[in-house]
Amino acid sequence: MEILPSIDLRGYSHMSTNELRQAFLVEGLFQTGLLVLKYWETDRTVIGGVVPGATKLALTCPRELAAKFFNERRELGIINLGAAGTVEVDGKSYPLQTHDCLYVGRGARDVTFGSADAAQPAQFYLLSYPAHVDYPTTHASFAATPGVELGAPSQANARVLYKFIHAGGIKSCQLVMGMTVLKPGSVWNTMPPHTHLRRTEVYLYFNVAPEAAVFHFAGRPEETRSVLVHDRQAVLSPPWSIHSGVGTNNYTFIWGMGGENQEFADMDPAPIKTLR
Repeated sequence: MEILPSIDLRGYSHMSTNELRQAFLVEGLFQTGLLVLKYWETDRTVIGGVVPGATKLALTCPRELAAKFFNERRELGIINLGAAGTVEVDGKSYPLQTHDCLYVGRGARDVTFGSADAAQPAQFYLLSYPAHVDYPTTHASFAATPGVELGAPSQANARVLYKFIHAGGIKSCQLVMGMTVLKPGSVWNTMPPHTHLRRTEVYLYFNVAPEAAVFHFAGRPEETRSVLVHDRQAVLSPPWSIHSGVGTNNYTFIWGMGGENQEFADMDPAPIKTLR
């Protein structure tokens, strides 16, 4: 499991393009037939991708966690970006269609991933934080999850927000997780931006066309930097950093947070006129 160091608040403004990408960008999560896990030191976040082929893949416990099994002291959020698949948790199967979510609580011992069709595999995105409370494994169907309309075409940010794991939905210890879909003709997300010192956040961009890209903005509001992001790449957002993006086309992204609270609206606004 690759270790991703905490991002240097004092040094990021002097980083080169490659150094910024090494610090903020997470690549290579989705590889057929593999479980890929990366450990971000900030809030002890684990980010992962699983693409099962003809055989199922087990959620193994990396040595770095020093645990008997992955969820011994952790909770896990899973969203399927690919075709239909199944997650099995301690012997119980949970079918996941495209964009479905599954929460796996602390204490789950055996977790395996499978694809309904190896020619069109499921692609499971994983986000995990430490947990000190047990909550039950719970499935959320994308089709049954209400969306919240946000933004407007006149601001090029018309989008639909879906909350899966949150205080009013699937219960968790600290993980909050959902998805935002940009409508055709809209390209901006999270503008005006914000920070939240109580939580870290990870964005996973997908449905980014091969010829397209997203310019993700990071850093302190008064000292912003940008990172170019392509399909199925993630961006780390430490508590002091804004997280916003603009694409060359519309796209979708998964947002996930962990920290002191689960208040979705707990944000420190960064008005556009203050950005630099």
